[in-house]
Amino acid sequence: MTSLPLQKAQAVLAAAIAKADEIGQPMNIAVVDDGGHLIAFARMDGAIKASIDISTRKARTSILMNAPTSALMPLAQPGAELYGLEQTSGGLVIFGGGIPLVVDDVVVGAIGVSAGSVEQDVTVAEAGVAAL
Repeated sequence: MTSLPLQKAQAVLAAAIAKADEIGQPMNIAVVDDGGHLIAFARMDGAIKASIDISTRKARTSILMNAPTSALMPLAQPGAELYGLEQTSGGLVIFGGGIPLVVDDVVVGAIGVSAGSVEQDVTVAEAGVAAL
């Protein structure tokens, strides 16, 4: 598999929604393919609207950087090696909640989650990853 098929993207999305329900935090959840293009998305009832864009950008950032977005924060601080990174590529997100989706050591997509605390976003994204 070199890209993420819809059926698997929907399974990732469903697992993330279940975790968001479990922790009681409505989320916006985006699943993208290996090119950063949206495959599946959900805005749970009560999730803040600003996080629609943020969740999608987290997934896209994770694909573009081939890393979890949480790994970017220390690298993008003033004086750090990648300071200003979030201003590139149409606006990247450098805090947690975006995680690559990997199958057989190949990045096939990513999940991005937003609307809770960063810790909650990461927890929900990790549940989506685990479903793959």
